Amino acid sequence: MIAIIGHIDVDPKVRDRLVSSTADLQVATARDEPGCVVYTISADPADPGRIRIVELWESAESLDAHFQHPNFFATGDALRAEPRVGGSAIKYRIDATAPVKGPDGKATSQF
Repeated sequence: MIAIIGHIDVDPKVRDRLVSSTADLQVATARDEPGCVVYTISADPADPGRIRIVELWESAESLDAHFQHPNFFATGDALRAEPRVGGSAIKYRIDATAPVKGPDGKATSQF
């Protein structure tokens, strides 16, 4: 699996409008693109000018296909409708998954 975690910093006055402008594209990406597990663009509740981006893809192939899909380009266009103050996006290759809580019901970092 591959996760992308990022953010875009914008003027707080336009943040919510930018997030809203991607709602249909978020739904379409999650629904129509094979291998998409999570595709979320949302307002950061702790920072009035920050948009959070969280994606989870089953494979490099599904992520590469997303990078060629019209949804990817349309989302980028929507998020560039206003000037950015900053931002970053990092991809992570995930080699293991497990429930957060162990058999005893307690949260653990162990896999």
